[in-house]
Amino acid sequence: MALIKNGLLVRDTFENAAGLDELPDRGAVLVSLDQWREHRDQLLRRRERLGLLLLSDQHPKEISADVHYFDLIALDFPGFRDGRAYSYARLLRERFKFTGELRAVGDVLLEQLHYMHRVGFNSFDLDSEQPLAEWKTAAGEFSVWYQPTADGRATATELRHWRNERLRASAM
Repeated sequence: MALIKNGLLVRDTFENAAGLDELPDRGAVLVSLDQWREHRDQLLRRRERLGLLLLSDQHPKEISADVHYFDLIALDFPGFRDGRAYSYARLLRERFKFTGELRAVGDVLLEQLHYMHRVGFNSFDLDSEQPLAEWKTAAGEFSVWYQPTADGRATATELRHWRNERLRASAM
């Protein structure tokens, strides 16, 4: 697997301990929701970077009061037909104000990277021979959007409005 973060190919610094019986003693760690619930105090005492893996049937409202503890939240795409992680990403960014790394994991497809990025994902765990090339293809695919999302880019309507305002101002 390859990790693309903020448009760059990077090394994953988190140890994936989700589902393991023993948590690592030190270092950045990615844990499951069950592990977070069971070992919350122990994990917080470690004072290390902390990540959480949420499965598609685990709504982020379950951790809404704790998002500030996480440096990374990984949302699982179990299959290309399951889009709950899109909604969860938007909730985490917009409603729960999560500002850390939001990672797409699981069945992450080239065709979906652009849309994942639009809703707030900034890292992608890709099973690809050329992950950076795939990211560049997805990132350059569109230049105008109709829906407002977590990425803050202007919509087609906003761009049209600003253009018309500039034309009116220059005509005066």
